[in-house]
Amino acid sequence: MKVLKPDDYIEKINSYSEQDWKPLLDLIPKIEKVEKFGDDTEAMKLLEQGIIDMNPYVEHEIVEQFRKVLYSIPIAIDFNWGAWDEGRAIVSDENFDYDSIDIPTKCKIITAIARNDRFSSGRLVEAFETGMMQKVLKSIQNQLKF
Repeated sequence: MKVLKPDDYIEKINSYSEQDWKPLLDLIPKIEKVEKFGDDTEAMKLLEQGIIDMNPYVEHEIVEQFRKVLYSIPIAIDFNWGAWDEGRAIVSDENFDYDSIDIPTKCKIITAIARNDRFSSGRLVEAFETGMMQKVLKSIQNQLKF
């Protein structure tokens, strides 16, 4: 799992070519075709029996593909995402204009959601279900203008 260091992530992300971004941008039309990004039906059945499943979501394969691309480019950044109040405010605002922030900040948002998912299963699925992740990805695509 490759992640960018906090001291040079901005320069690294800004140096990526169209080819570097292609695996991520190629996911956008595939993501747009998905109706349900995760299913917790089986976990809920177990919960009714008093069994807690710590990883309740069966993710759609596009979520796993996204996670792989995130770390393969890489656009994941090693930073204290849990203490990043600005990011929390951004993702809490369903009307936030993602075009108003730069691409490295968008990558921090993606990182925070993906990392949070490791501790709170379903956060990444939720970001896709609400359309927030698609907004971030389309904003990256619009800003790149290759």
